[in-house]
Amino acid sequence: MVTESPSLKQAITPHVYINQLSAHVDQEVTLKGWLYNMRSSGKILFPQLRDGSGVVQCVVLKNAVQPELWESLKGLGQESALIIEGKVRADSRAPGGYEIDVTNAQVVQEVHDYPITPKEHGTEFLLDHRHIWLRSRRQHAILKIRHTVVRAVRDFLDNDGFTLCDAPIFTPAACEGTTTLFAADYFDGEKAYLTQSGQLYNEATAAAFGKVYCFGPTFRAEKSKTRRHLTEFWMVEPEMAYATLDDVLTLSERMLSYIAARVLADRAEELKVLERDPAKLEAIVPPFPRLHYDDAVKMLQEGRAKGLLEARFEWGGDFGAPDETFISGHFDKPVMVHHYPAEVKAFYMARDPDRSELALGVDVLAPEGYGEVIGGGERATSLEYLQQQIATHELPPEAFEWYLDLRRYGSVPHAGFGMGIERCTAWMCGIEHVREAIPFPRMMYRLRP
Repeated sequence: MVTESPSLKQAITPHVYINQLSAHVDQEVTLKGWLYNMRSSGKILFPQLRDGSGVVQCVVLKNAVQPELWESLKGLGQESALIIEGKVRADSRAPGGYEIDVTNAQVVQEVHDYPITPKEHGTEFLLDHRHIWLRSRRQHAILKIRHTVVRAVRDFLDNDGFTLCDAPIFTPAACEGTTTLFAADYFDGEKAYLTQSGQLYNEATAAAFGKVYCFGPTFRAEKSKTRRHLTEFWMVEPEMAYATLDDVLTLSERMLSYIAARVLADRAEELKVLERDPAKLEAIVPPFPRLHYDDAVKMLQEGRAKGLLEARFEWGGDFGAPDETFISGHFDKPVMVHHYPAEVKAFYMARDPDRSELALGVDVLAPEGYGEVIGGGERATSLEYLQQQIATHELPPEAFEWYLDLRRYGSVPHAGFGMGIERCTAWMCGIEHVREAIPFPRMMYRLRP
């Protein structure tokens, strides 16, 4: 049964958030939130209140409040909405270091039979109830860390002279592969596609602003059910004019190191909740090891010969998840695998002038089995080469005329990369699946809630 309060009474003390309690010790305050947990000891109630900024334990003495208030409080269920007034008291034994001695309270909504209980729930049940699973301490910690990752990315690029130029979500054609597109009906019978990347548009804005980035949702229609994949995810993509593959390598390691440092500095409590070993993040400092594709292949073949890998790997193939995990397992920080075969990279990737079968690209592989967190490289600058590539990949030439204009009018060496926010967040958190690193995951068989 759920009962609702018809109106909210005006509190007589200032409303503060739980993460601000240190500035209000020995003061009367008002807290507004939800019941996280309740325990009692005879004539004392210990309701734990959460308000989005933290959790605090409150203390209600039976003889200090009105009898009707005592009765209404002691019967509340988890997630009941509450406004509590009381005095802030420092207590080193309390979670967070503070408690609230309650003098008054208002039940905004009484809740019973909250679906998510302390008992074990299956993954599908929790994902079906994602809209309220977000309230749990673990999920709260993950998404707080995600917030810090996003903020760190923006701060790093903004402070490094990059200009935010967001790319469109509707695009007229594929930029990476026609088999992984979500199609939509546009106007007058025209087809549009949800973007896989802002890459091509970044090249246009980089020619205008020098150093740019786009940041937004991207979509991949891959029929993949691995722990590393989502069909909708957020990606940041910096692009630099007059830049080479070496510039991408340097920017990648600088940005990842900055993100890790910010998470360590700003989210120590959340890392504790997740039982994340901070030493794993402290190791993410430049320089990162650089590994040529040729050497990575030798590493895989040696692993196979020693019985450490099941599948055989031949030069020319792209790495799968087991391959990336094996390679990155040799390092305690991200490893940069560069100069992949051009055949497994995007059509716009520049070729190595000394070995034309290789692309001037890089994948940054995170340790601990998290796989590729950054992919990028140098872009082709030749108009003739790109025209040939578009024909080879059977892409509609009319959809790329604007892109080819970038090679007709002031073409220069330029380079950039993309980084998925969810995969980076999962790595920072030390969690197994990227589905927990976004508020509402979209996967091959998951479109709700």
